[in-house]
Amino acid sequence: MLALMTRRLAEVAKKVGVSEATVSRVLNGKAGVSEATREAVLTALDVLGYERPTQLRGERARLVGLVLPELQNPIFPAFAEVVGGALAQQGFTPVLCTRTVGGVSEADYVDLLLQQQVSGVVFAGGLYTQSGVVHDHYLRLIDRRLPTVMVNAAADHWEFPRVSCDDTIAVEQSLGHLRALGHERIGLIVGPPDHMPSIRKLDAFRAQGGERVEHTMHSLEGGHAAAVKLLRQQVTGIICGSDPLALGAIRAARREGLRVPADVSVIGYDDSALMNCVDPPLTTVRQPIEAMGRAVVELLVSQIDGAAVATGELLFEPELVVRSSTGRMGALAV
Repeated sequence: MLALMTRRLAEVAKKVGVSEATVSRVLNGKAGVSEATREAVLTALDVLGYERPTQLRGERARLVGLVLPELQNPIFPAFAEVVGGALAQQGFTPVLCTRTVGGVSEADYVDLLLQQQVSGVVFAGGLYTQSGVVHDHYLRLIDRRLPTVMVNAAADHWEFPRVSCDDTIAVEQSLGHLRALGHERIGLIVGPPDHMPSIRKLDAFRAQGGERVEHTMHSLEGGHAAAVKLLRQQVTGIICGSDPLALGAIRAARREGLRVPADVSVIGYDDSALMNCVDPPLTTVRQPIEAMGRAVVELLVSQIDGAAVATGELLFEPELVVRSSTGRMGALAV
């Protein structure tokens, strides 16, 4: 037992960059240690998976859960990098929690984070995006009064601060661009019918006179399957709810013997990494993830510090980035 305790002291001391004696003073509640060092030692305990001493367990760790639906879509790692960097500047350590099919669920992650006594949680693309569904693990966060921020939630029934990209503006920009290029038969590819951000995009599309819509899963394969259905309706322009969907649509067009953008124009959403390097470089709607990420951390830290934070939604305006996957209708036809 003594050897085990000594090894733990050494690991924590190495993690923080202090002496084992300093770690011992913190764990035993003795004076002579700065507050910054004390917090660093407690955070190291949490990160290394060691239990805090009984007298210190009532304090929340300087850890923040960052819960993501996946890492295959490049927008999520990019967002995690922005939020993680901003949290580190505030003295917090992000704990990345990624859901996988058949793996740890979002509810399981919430339980684990609560056990670790995290200071707060950030959700991006969580189960809250499902329309009309109440998940108990969010209610547990409300009951615990744990500081929480949701990203692109589009769900007014949750009592959390929310930071979102304006889906309505995104669709208006995309439609305006395609119509200015002479396209009239325009289709929309979005996620499942109960996916709130997709519902917002669909509502904006309908409000602007759009008619041809396909719902699918958020993946390249889903985009391919949905685009095939739209192309057989003779659309010449396709607006997609994500960049992977757009890449799938381009693949579908080529397999149907069509050229992009000579025969069909495609617009993505997110402007995730390397979209300027694909063939053709993708016209897409850029989410301002830098500004959104900073706002998320500011809202979270304000809650942690005990400040009152409104539970409404902060909407950030996207930017249409025009590249080579869109072109004037008929201008490139042979």
